[in-house]
Amino acid sequence: MVENIKFSLLIANYNNGHFFEDCYYSIIPQTYTNWEVIIVDDKSTDNSVAIIKEFIKGDKRFKLFLNSENKGCGYTKNKCAYKSQGEILGFLDPDDGLFPEAIEEMVNGFIQNSEAVLITSKHQLFDVNMNYIREGEHGEPIPNNQSYLTYGKGAFTHFACFKKDAFLNMCGLDIVMKRAVDQDLYYKLEEQGEHVFLNKFLYKYRLHKNGISQNENYLKAKYWHCYALEQAYRRRQKNSSNVRNISRKARDSFWINYYYQLYESSKENNTNMENLNILYNLIRLEPFQNMKFKLKNLLFLIYTKR
Repeated sequence: MVENIKFSLLIANYNNGHFFEDCYYSIIPQTYTNWEVIIVDDKSTDNSVAIIKEFIKGDKRFKLFLNSENKGCGYTKNKCAYKSQGEILGFLDPDDGLFPEAIEEMVNGFIQNSEAVLITSKHQLFDVNMNYIREGEHGEPIPNNQSYLTYGKGAFTHFACFKKDAFLNMCGLDIVMKRAVDQDLYYKLEEQGEHVFLNKFLYKYRLHKNGISQNENYLKAKYWHCYALEQAYRRRQKNSSNVRNISRKARDSFWINYYYQLYESSKENNTNMENLNILYNLIRLEPFQNMKFKLKNLLFLIYTKR
């Protein structure tokens, strides 16, 4: 294979230095060798920067950039992409890893599918010590009459790679987003061109308690997922996109589900005003459903002071 296509691996790091060794040693043996790694540290408060510098010192294929203050996931991932020099880009989280053939498979995928702007694949799940657990459940082709926004079963998964030209055309990521940044990326990319799915396991996803979308971070990630979905819904309405849009009813159902989960998970810790705001949004989105629940909790909040 002629390696004349440069591939940029993008790593946005925040306090994951203790996992970086596994990530690093999954990059070095890649079967495709024309790659660079762009690392942006988001003002970590641990010893991440020192650890990363120790591993990458003297290797010009690695480029490390430091945010002067903590900016969040959207800003940092966006910076990774804009700092890159490759024609094809792919994100790798610093607590995860790649299989040795991952980059080669992706480059071949783009060569064989010249119209594709995004190629996704499948992942396997690993524990905190990078011991194999099981295959990831998601990842499949999107039917022709559907889109990533409307076809839940076809959730895009790592390893996901995309053309830099398409990224620039979509004007990058939403830098206000703190989580679910990949959702924003995929919604925008499918509006730029074709998606291709590779039925191959190329990515090692590590499960641990501090994962940005895991455990106590779940509802925070869910909010930003709803936010990304909302932005895609509005964008496709405004631009009359040919890519299938979600219905208003389906859009609302995502928010409704989020608000119910948020209320049940945090009603004991929130202030009355915060809980009233959640109930207000539920009434606004579905004014005539589940009235017993809403009235009961409204009365409780009105007559209870905290």
